Amino acid sequence: MSKAAKPFRPVAITANDLRSGIVVFRTETGDWVTDATRAEIALDPAKAETLLAAAKLDHDRNIVVEPVAVAFDTESRLPVLLRERIRAQGPTVPIPGSI
Repeated sequence: MSKAAKPFRPVAITANDLRSGIVVFRTETGDWVTDATRAEIALDPAKAETLLAAAKLDHDRNIVVEPVAVAFDTESRLPVLLRERIRAQGPTVPIPGSI
């Protein structure tokens, strides 16, 4: 018995900036920004593939590392999964020396 395919969820493209290592999101203009709320969100699988392909070109140009599509909430404009929210918003506990 095979599993049913999961329904598509809106996604945005995230990666790490090659020079600084910080988490970045791809915008509609093709820029990479740290503000997740500015990320371009793909509402269908075809658009998601197009965005990821463009991000992989930026990977090949040594702009970002490991671009991936992550599920995004269209209302909050933030990642759905906790792991990705932490990546987008920073650590959940203060880093020693940061207070």
